[in-house]
Amino acid sequence: MPITGHDWEIHIVRSREETRVGKAFARTVGSYQVFHDGTAVAQLSGTIVERQGPGDNTRTGVSKHRRVAAGTYELHTHDGAGNEKYKTIGFTSSARINATPRPALRLSPTGSRTGILIHPANGYLASIGCLNPSSDLSGPDDNIPWSDSRSRVIALIDDLRAFLGGQFPTANNRRIPRCQCVIDGEP
Repeated sequence: MPITGHDWEIHIVRSREETRVGKAFARTVGSYQVFHDGTAVAQLSGTIVERQGPGDNTRTGVSKHRRVAAGTYELHTHDGAGNEKYKTIGFTSSARINATPRPALRLSPTGSRTGILIHPANGYLASIGCLNPSSDLSGPDDNIPWSDSRSRVIALIDDLRAFLGGQFPTANNRRIPRCQCVIDGEP
């Protein structure tokens, strides 16, 4: 799926699935790149990690533990309503791994699935369907570094805020205008 070349876009391209010895599930590894009106923003790119495929936006059986379906999604600010783990506006300034709420953006609409987020991770993967930004991972034994992943999510939020200026929402659980997430591929 191509980007439109307009407004703020994050393009995710899935490239491989891999499984670490001793893990019961695979992870999907790909790349992400942010664009402003079709121009790549060099400092806003990297690796993205999700659960195994195939992509599935239903909630039956094991599908809730699969990656989200390829497609184009709106981005929303997030506040987990009773779940203080992740927020777009009001996330903690603490970089400690156990400090909450952690920074996040939400994809929507995602069919029967809810709470599909772009959020930081540590280790192999931190997802039952979410997307975890990271620096380069060369194979299944590489871990997502917490501080790097957290910094990448904050950079996405900060860049959206700067790009949109006064159009960026002032509350959580609101659609972020003039932006989208495009996810390609089923490796």
